[in-house]
Amino acid sequence: MKVLVTGADGFIGSHLVEALIAKGYDVRAFVLYNSFNSWGWLDQLAPDVRGKLDVFCGDVRDPNGVRTAMRDCDAVLHLAALIAIPYSYHSPDTYIDTNVKGTLNVLQAARDAGVQRVIHTSTSEVYGTARFVPITEAHPLQGQSPYSASKIGADQLAYSFFAAFDLPVVIARPFNTYGPRQSARAVIPTIITQIASGQREIRLGAVSPTRDFNFVRDTVAGFIAALESHRAVGEVINFGSNFEISVGDTARLISDVMGHEIRIVCDDERLRPMKSEVERLWADNSKARELLGWSPSYGGLDGFRRGLAETADWFVNPANLAAYKADRYNI
Repeated sequence: MKVLVTGADGFIGSHLVEALIAKGYDVRAFVLYNSFNSWGWLDQLAPDVRGKLDVFCGDVRDPNGVRTAMRDCDAVLHLAALIAIPYSYHSPDTYIDTNVKGTLNVLQAARDAGVQRVIHTSTSEVYGTARFVPITEAHPLQGQSPYSASKIGADQLAYSFFAAFDLPVVIARPFNTYGPRQSARAVIPTIITQIASGQREIRLGAVSPTRDFNFVRDTVAGFIAALESHRAVGEVINFGSNFEISVGDTARLISDVMGHEIRIVCDDERLRPMKSEVERLWADNSKARELLGWSPSYGGLDGFRRGLAETADWFVNPANLAAYKADRYNI
């Protein structure tokens, strides 16, 4: 099977590409065009993996480019998106263009090409602050930021193409994925890079909100399970660890894993507007287990600790840490 992966140059996308190549898939990696000829994190993959990639440089906002990239592909895993919540506060237009219009371009091209499967990437942010826990796929959607609103729009477009045109769509809804290569705009890399850079006063925003963190290998395994299962078509499926922990407790666990005592300092710049902060996320992952046979390998407190240890080991490598600006707030 030849599969197109949009957003292949990013954090989750690069891990997904690696896993697909290891399983024998023929992968076309859609990366964001830039004049540096950078393939993002794909540049860091082993030469034998990079050598098997068919790399397409383009932009999901361009329908012609997306149609060209989709040629001869049997399936598409659509991960390309703008995801930073703070950036969405002052540049919401770009989120509509990329996340909504970009998704429409992917869906239109997939329909025209007659692909066998479309895996559309959602996010737990579409749920907003939990009204009940654990959060099932039936939970109401609440756009508490321009980012989450754009993803709600993209999700609804994806479902509409299944309902209206029988496009074989799966809406994969990962909760907070973490792991090696993640951007420092996310909380776990923010904490790890500050500690690894020698800081002991760790600057964070709100520490009371809870999250359900999912190690990147588990998220990738969920995508591949959705790709390979006919039972997933037309479904929205959570991928989460079914384990809830606060941001503050996460920071303290990271400090314990890395062997350094820290003090958390509130940085007002990192706080979301009060009504925009998602206070609680905790995934019900029973649907993924029942439909796909998927369950997290890094679930629970012990699994989270193992995942954090693997993540920290990657970040403390000087060559990796040098790619991050731990002394600056990355929105």
